[in-house]
Amino acid sequence: MTPRFDVSLLPPAPNFDFEIALWERGCCYVAGVDEAGRGALAGPVAAGVVMFPDDPGLLPELVGVRDSKQMTHSERAMWAERLKQLALTWAVGFASVEEIDSLGIVPATRLAARRATRALGEQPEHLLVDFLELPELPIPQTPLVKGDRRSLSIAAASILAKTERDGLLCELEARYPGYGLAQHKGYATQAHRDALRRLGPAPIHRHSFSPVSSLSPLAPLPGGSGEKTKT
Repeated sequence: MTPRFDVSLLPPAPNFDFEIALWERGCCYVAGVDEAGRGALAGPVAAGVVMFPDDPGLLPELVGVRDSKQMTHSERAMWAERLKQLALTWAVGFASVEEIDSLGIVPATRLAARRATRALGEQPEHLLVDFLELPELPIPQTPLVKGDRRSLSIAAASILAKTERDGLLCELEARYPGYGLAQHKGYATQAHRDALRRLGPAPIHRHSFSPVSSLSPLAPLPGGSGEKTKT
């Protein structure tokens, strides 16, 4: 069970404290893991994994990196490109709408994290995970409550997961017009709920989620997976 955490102890910005402790123990390959899209009504869930070189000297180059939810779109876009250059290796994995509906959102999120981790150019010796535990991965792990506000590796993973998933939802706007996917990225905004009531669910919607489940169902989008990675 993930321990409770006193939010008053949060640092002003995520740092390398957890990474450095592991590096000093001889664990050179430490990766941060975070997800995006877990609570959305439409689109896949994404998981990002980022591994930095075991070099505390990178810290000044990462000033400004924080939880993706605290950043603007332009800030995330800028940092996403910068992080891909600074990381030793990174990957983003997805679990499809069909997998979310058949497995449940937590198992599907873990599936996306496994896909991303296995797509890395170098396999981690330890994972720092934002809250969620990944029992199917035989890698030592530290689940951290509010990890994206404590660990730079997790914060970086949150940014890449968010930007890659947002890009995919913008592409899906052209295939499923009228829902505003490019604006709300599949989340349950009032505009999205209104569009669902007006148009009904599309194949990209999660039919196991309320209020989609209460509307007339369509066949789920065929399953599949994907990941983006750079080493």
